[in-house]
Amino acid sequence: MKRKVYIFFPIILLLVLLQGCQKKDIKTAEKEKPASTGTVNLVIWCAEEDKELISQITDGFKAEYSSQHFNITYEPQSESTCTDALMADLENGADVFIFADDQLNTLVAAGALEPVENAELPRKANIPESVLAASVNDTLYALPLTADNGYFLYYNKKYFPERSIKSLDKMLDIAARHNKKFSMEWSSGWYVYSFFGNTGLTVGLNDDGITNYCTWNSKKGKIKGIDVARSMVKIAKHPGFTSTDDAGFLNGVKDNTIIAGINGIWNAVAIEKAWGKNFGAAKLPLYTCAGQQVQMASFSGYKLAGVNAYSKEKEWAAKLAEWISNEENQKLRFIMRGQGPSNINAAASKEVKSSPAITALLGQSEFSCLQRIGGNFWEPVAEFTEDILSNSQPGKNLQKKLDKMTEGIIAP
Repeated sequence: MKRKVYIFFPIILLLVLLQGCQKKDIKTAEKEKPASTGTVNLVIWCAEEDKELISQITDGFKAEYSSQHFNITYEPQSESTCTDALMADLENGADVFIFADDQLNTLVAAGALEPVENAELPRKANIPESVLAASVNDTLYALPLTADNGYFLYYNKKYFPERSIKSLDKMLDIAARHNKKFSMEWSSGWYVYSFFGNTGLTVGLNDDGITNYCTWNSKKGKIKGIDVARSMVKIAKHPGFTSTDDAGFLNGVKDNTIIAGINGIWNAVAIEKAWGKNFGAAKLPLYTCAGQQVQMASFSGYKLAGVNAYSKEKEWAAKLAEWISNEENQKLRFIMRGQGPSNINAAASKEVKSSPAITALLGQSEFSCLQRIGGNFWEPVAEFTEDILSNSQPGKNLQKKLDKMTEGIIAP
């Protein structure tokens, strides 16, 4: 049987439904001190960009438990590769670490995480989808931290009237007319999913938690795999399109060669600084496929705070993880890093609701689903898109290329 891919319900609806039954400030049992003597040594792994934020958060933690002496060390570690680093030496890994939710199953299977104590508190405090993302078989193994690990449309209002941003075709034509570019990273299957996600073609994780199922090469249905591939070939050849990574996208925004693109909330501050009053954000546009207008889809994701099951100070590590992920520090994370909270009260704050990027992410959430993909997904997709981008005849043998990609994705 295929594992169910959960649909990401609109966050704003969940907030409306659930906010009324939340207490204004849901607290964990933070005042209850674990029994410790001497100095408590703790190591935190999180993104390099979070250094200043984590410094402020840990200062607050030390003040909260001022009777205990701490030595808290921050070490930069990418959230996307956190699991690889941890698996290399679990017993000497960080006590507390921030990671992307798609790594949860691997960490649980390796025994790196233990069930969260007092799980009802974070279950009530955070939006249901973030709790689902932090759970395996209804057991909570980590604490929700953000609800914004997705992507949406950025655009420069100087070039795009609001009516034009609903259509990718129109945006590409406008970019080309101004000798500019619309950017999207095709080297990552994370973004490429956008074209397949709302077509009836499927991809996901099997019940074994390792292998994938995939119908992206299907010859059946109203939209077939080759229809999507042909649309991608047409987009790749358009003079208004470029495929570039995160750094290339930001550089293009700054030097005004890129005037729109698909990217995540982590770049919102930099893009708004570059475009100023012309900064715009919205859900993804529709694209033309098999003569139809198809809404571009997206993967949704969450950042989670985990506690190493091998931590020598497990109780204090759990307290620190609770502190990092509580309502006030999720608000602080939004203020300092622009990252959207998973905490219901924090997400309902006036400041968060006034963010164009967060609003765009909420708009896209209706067309998103949790990323639950096995490791064999990424390379075959990257090879497929590289062929489209670099081949002088990208439309040749498309079905064979789709078959090859699909075979790679579902390989044991």
